[in-house]
Amino acid sequence: MRLPNLTTLIYITRGDECLFIRKTRENDMNHDKWLGIGGHFEDGESPEECICRETEEETGITRERLTDLSLRGIVTFVSDEYGTEYMHVFTAVLEPGYELPITGCDEGELSWVSLADIRKLPVWEGDLLMFDCLFGSRSFFTLKLTYDGSRLAGHNVKLY
Repeated sequence: MRLPNLTTLIYITRGDECLFIRKTRENDMNHDKWLGIGGHFEDGESPEECICRETEEETGITRERLTDLSLRGIVTFVSDEYGTEYMHVFTAVLEPGYELPITGCDEGELSWVSLADIRKLPVWEGDLLMFDCLFGSRSFFTLKLTYDGSRLAGHNVKLY
């Protein structure tokens, strides 16, 4: 039995755009997919500590540059290939006037994407359901996504 992965994920907005990373590392389960910023917990970290560390490591954005940082939901990602992952999903707004130099990072390529276009990105199928929860409501949510290979085989969402 594999132990589940514990991760964080954040979707940072500025105006009508959202910051994404296109994963470029070979042999990464997310290779060529577009995701929010995030990563795995380190020992002893809280979800907020983890997402702030990951955000700074991947983008250079510090906690002080983010407003409206909110834990928005928990996603349970169940995969026959990759095991189970529990994602703590956050949203935040980039401080007005702060310009992020988009230079990329070792995880992939950073890019601002119009919120109107995020459903056109190459993402996991279940991410579209998560986008509905994140950008269509201000409710806290839980979302369980079950995958057979890369195909979404089932889902369950609950808004609180």
